[in-house]
Amino acid sequence: MMAGSLLHVNATVTCPHGGRVTCLPAQPRTVAGGQPVWTVADFTTVVGCAFAVGLKPQPCVTVRWVTPSARLQVNGSPVITQGSAGICLSAEQIPQGPPVVSVVQQRAVGL
Repeated sequence: MMAGSLLHVNATVTCPHGGRVTCLPAQPRTVAGGQPVWTVADFTTVVGCAFAVGLKPQPCVTVRWVTPSARLQVNGSPVITQGSAGICLSAEQIPQGPPVVSVVQQRAVGL
């Protein structure tokens, strides 16, 4: 279990190929840094991933968070922290690699 700053919906997260990961919050009333907190219940998409296998486009389209916060929840859904592990997936649910978290708010921290 790793502590880390809570991710909010405007945190900078990318797929391993540079696509932007975005979050549509399921519960927008709990905030950190003035922005809704990111949880496993939120709808996550990846846009702008140009990954291909040979000539077949295989872009990342979503992220599955596999180790969210063990102790902190919003409406029963674990929150995502900077230390959370996830896996980017293609439309065919093929693992593409871990998301890269580069910018988060620095005031709220969770386990």
